[in-house]
Amino acid sequence: MNVSKIIVIGAWLLLSSCLPTHGDCADSKTQLNKVIENWENYESFDYDVHPLGLFTKERYQKDAEFAQLQLDQLECVKEDELSESEQISLALIRFQLQDEIDTFEFENYLNPLLSDSGFHTDLPHQVKTFRNLEDYDRYLKKLNVFPEFVDQHIILMREGLEKHISQPKEIFKDFEDSYNVHIVENSEDSFYFSPFKNFPGSISESQQDSLKTVAKQIISERVTPQFSIIKAFFEEEYFPKTRAVGGVLHQDNGKAYYENRIRFYTTLDLTPLQVHEKGLAEVKRIREAMEEIIKEVEYEGDFDAFLTFLRTDSQFYAATGEDLLKEARNISKKIDAQLPAFFVTLPRKPYGVAPVPDVIAPKYTGGRYIPTSKNSTRPGYYWVNTYDLPSRPLYILPALTLHEAVPGHHLQMSLNNELGEHIPQFRRNLYLSAYGEGWGLYAEYLGNDMDIYETPYEHFGKYTYEMWRACRLVIDTGIHAMGWTREQSVEYLKSNTALSLHEVNTEIDRYISWPGQAVSYKIGELKIRELRSKAAKQLQSKFDIREFHEILLEEGTVTLTIMEKRVENYIAKILNE
Repeated sequence: MNVSKIIVIGAWLLLSSCLPTHGDCADSKTQLNKVIENWENYESFDYDVHPLGLFTKERYQKDAEFAQLQLDQLECVKEDELSESEQISLALIRFQLQDEIDTFEFENYLNPLLSDSGFHTDLPHQVKTFRNLEDYDRYLKKLNVFPEFVDQHIILMREGLEKHISQPKEIFKDFEDSYNVHIVENSEDSFYFSPFKNFPGSISESQQDSLKTVAKQIISERVTPQFSIIKAFFEEEYFPKTRAVGGVLHQDNGKAYYENRIRFYTTLDLTPLQVHEKGLAEVKRIREAMEEIIKEVEYEGDFDAFLTFLRTDSQFYAATGEDLLKEARNISKKIDAQLPAFFVTLPRKPYGVAPVPDVIAPKYTGGRYIPTSKNSTRPGYYWVNTYDLPSRPLYILPALTLHEAVPGHHLQMSLNNELGEHIPQFRRNLYLSAYGEGWGLYAEYLGNDMDIYETPYEHFGKYTYEMWRACRLVIDTGIHAMGWTREQSVEYLKSNTALSLHEVNTEIDRYISWPGQAVSYKIGELKIRELRSKAAKQLQSKFDIREFHEILLEEGTVTLTIMEKRVENYIAKILNE
């Protein structure tokens, strides 16, 4: 942290100790802006010293204490003295600060693993196309501190094991691939040497030689040995000591933790049972729609047989990874042409379509959006997984593209990033799963209006994706609140969707490892569709889909409660004109 920031934060902490935590503020807007400024300027560590981040219990405690102080300073802010946008900022900063406190109180920082990722899989994301010496210098500094990064996480995970805060062993099939691939004898064979094989023209040959020499030394001494340490930790300590099976209800305080995660990921005050019942109702509705498509294509066989047909017939699969990418790009451009008819504001930042990197593809989801910062010269990327092509059906590609690229994550996240300066920076960087993933799933639904789904099989793919998210409501709550087994969960997803068996298994492992997140998609989408239906019904001929989408997007990421209030205000305004 630089000296000026230390002075600013120190002065504010001194001042805040004299300010009232209850009662009237001298000025609500000023008080809110002070807290926002303080939060945006806060850094719990120096990135120059810890370029990969600082991961210690003391750091998380410091963050939680600082967040609590900021919440205390918001006690006296009166909402009726603020503009609508300021009221949104107040609600969102409170939401974010509370989650910082909850992270420390529930100690989920002691469990830095998911089924398809972990602290040790973050480093591959640092391997990019570098443009100048400064890029290479930053990269080498990150590689150089990798031993400290690994050590910090192992310390946290050891404490997690002692406190029974961990992942179950059952989700770690083939997990050794995530570290074994980086244990190489020759530094030049390391994935982390990749940026030193092709240099930009601006770097001279002598500079290239120097960079290669330094890179080889750092990789051989500071990177590769750490993956051997990681291997030993997982195989000799973690796997033998972690619990064998089960969701977080098997952890100490797991019930309260899961209820907290449900509230965080849905941004609503819902119980696990309420979420479960919503899921059952959605599964029933979508199943009926899927059965109608089976009748439409005149398939002779039951639902299970049709799913087997979809999973095994070669007509539904690309012959090569490049064929799959070409189809994804073709669908992307088809959607691009429809956007002006549905949106007032479109993002300036373009996006590309690229394969999921080989080193993470085996345990990775079928596709994902990789965002970029507003001022970056790089585009956003819609990643498509070309690993194990028999598990990547073409009939789900339109829904996947609508969700991950446009009008899903790329459009929404880029617009959020490009919000005007009147929106605080923390909101331009904010991502709430109920909003973002709810929007992504709504984008799949919007594909109906855009005529993106051309065949009955693509419509079935759309429903299987929607069914997939509905099943998440049932399975996630089943695992973490009702004691469902992994086998029970796999069978439920397999029997209700046309997902490949590979994806079924990776998805169930994901739900086990990430309590609550999976329910955000369907809960968010249901709320958006509910609000759209309400607006269309009340406004009738005055309803404009472009204006409706602008209401949802123009203030950026919000909670579902804020979204509902904005739509209700929009309806009232139009009716009163």
